[in-house]
Amino acid sequence: MRRITWVLAIIMSVALVLTGCGKKDSASVVKDLNAVADKLESKQGAYQGSGTMTLYTGEQPKEYKVEVWYKNPSYYRISLSDVQRSITQIVLRNDDGVFVLTPSLNKSFRFQSDWPDKQGQVYLYQTLVGGIVSDNNRQFVDDKDSYIFEVAANYQSPALVRQKIWLNKKTYEPKQVQVSDSEAKVVVDVKFDSFTFDAKFPEGSFDMQKNMTSQTPSQSTVAEVDENGNPVAPSGEEASQLPVTADLGNFGIIEPDYTPVGVEFKDSHKMEGSEDHAVLIRYDGIYQYTIMEARPLDRAVSLAPGSVVDLGFTVGLLSGDEQQTLTWTTEGIEYRIISSNLPVPEMMQIAASMQEQSGK
Repeated sequence: MRRITWVLAIIMSVALVLTGCGKKDSASVVKDLNAVADKLESKQGAYQGSGTMTLYTGEQPKEYKVEVWYKNPSYYRISLSDVQRSITQIVLRNDDGVFVLTPSLNKSFRFQSDWPDKQGQVYLYQTLVGGIVSDNNRQFVDDKDSYIFEVAANYQSPALVRQKIWLNKKTYEPKQVQVSDSEAKVVVDVKFDSFTFDAKFPEGSFDMQKNMTSQTPSQSTVAEVDENGNPVAPSGEEASQLPVTADLGNFGIIEPDYTPVGVEFKDSHKMEGSEDHAVLIRYDGIYQYTIMEARPLDRAVSLAPGSVVDLGFTVGLLSGDEQQTLTWTTEGIEYRIISSNLPVPEMMQIAASMQEQSGK
């Protein structure tokens, strides 16, 4: 009897050990994720990741190569490259502010913002962890070599409702993120092909001038703007430092596919005498707004205090108070949506609908 009791005791002890080393539950993984997040806030906190982001917002899926660099305390470098059009934009944050750079077009924006503290993106690790930790109704699956969480989406667009996040079991590195709408249709899909914690970056990795590889210091003149983000014409010595821009000619008007309910097209016209070939498209109804399209001069522009708006294919710059202006650039064309009553989510949807259009 004693021998049987002794054998049973051993079996129970082994079972307890195996249970302790077995699968983790949601609470245990969340606790570990909090520890990983805390480490990122330490002096050596850093990571580097890359992958492919696919947007399913238009008639055809759009692919972008994404590269993300982070270094404590608040240095970010995000590179978004349009696979089809070979155009790259860089979102940069350093001690001098937040920048949106298009090196191939010698174009840069600088603005004041707390991004990405309150406006995270789907490819930022802190945003993903924050979404998991903050959702008490999170769903959790232990699947082979991944932990999978399904939680509420915490992004600017109200069209993004849920997100599914795959994490590496051993390292908690992100593997994939899918963001869905209210009909459970995937709108954004990010697949990481590499991700490394404790990354080391060469000196100058977060420097604006070094990231503008096609721009020399003499071409980095910054032009001020008014409270609505509209450039103020430079003068004197500052104007003489601006690079000469060739006449790019006219371009076709690009009209949005999306118009809010209760709004109709009013008119469009070219701004006479405009050096950047600007055109205006006006809409009226429940909301009144104007879309401005232009090929701007090659100069850096410093925007008034504002915030970053994630448009998916790029980031927009939202400025102004009573009258708001959403500004973004793509393929050398600068777009502005200007309105005193158009909600920001509507601005974002209009901007997204213009991405797939070509000049008419």
